[in-house]
Amino acid sequence: MDEALKQTGIEKGCCPRTQDDASGPPPRAAAPKPPPPGRKKVECGALDMRIARDGTWHYRGSPIGRKELVCLFASVLRREADGTYWLETPAERGTIEVEDAPFVAVEVFWRQCAGRQCLTFRTNLDEMVTADADHPIRVAIEGRSREPRPYVTVRPGLEARINRAVFYELVALAETERLGGREVMGVWSEGVFFPIDEAPAAHGAAAE
Repeated sequence: MDEALKQTGIEKGCCPRTQDDASGPPPRAAAPKPPPPGRKKVECGALDMRIARDGTWHYRGSPIGRKELVCLFASVLRREADGTYWLETPAERGTIEVEDAPFVAVEVFWRQCAGRQCLTFRTNLDEMVTADADHPIRVAIEGRSREPRPYVTVRPGLEARINRAVFYELVALAETERLGGREVMGVWSEGVFFPIDEAPAAHGAAAE
């Protein structure tokens, strides 16, 4: 891809280096240079990259061990309306596989913001995001098992799966509100209420 990603070891043809051959000082996340006027963005097709459900990035079946490298890839991650994930720079782009969500919320911080509760999450890549109208918390319920799968939006189209321990903390902070004639359990953040589950089930809910 372009010069910003070539610093990480990506060779011509959209091939990042793996954990085994990564060496030298951590790459610097330089701003990608725009393509020359009139140059079309190169479509690299499907890259042999995968983000596992636990948030680990893999290339050709091997985990990418350098966090700086993963953070740089994550900075150019995009999601299309059809649900596909792309690594995209001003000059080139290619698709990658994401098993669940590209990030994992591994910690939550409670604080008061101008007299109201704020919940800030830390992802596995140390990105901080506060739940609000632009960064909503949502909980998908599995059909048969009824197990909750909670997420928080990190960037437009990109979510972090909230891990089990963090979800338990949210359940502990949950309050009962009446929405659409139903009693639901949920949490407040930045003046927005985010439902977790029906009130009778919320206290016993557990996330994966």
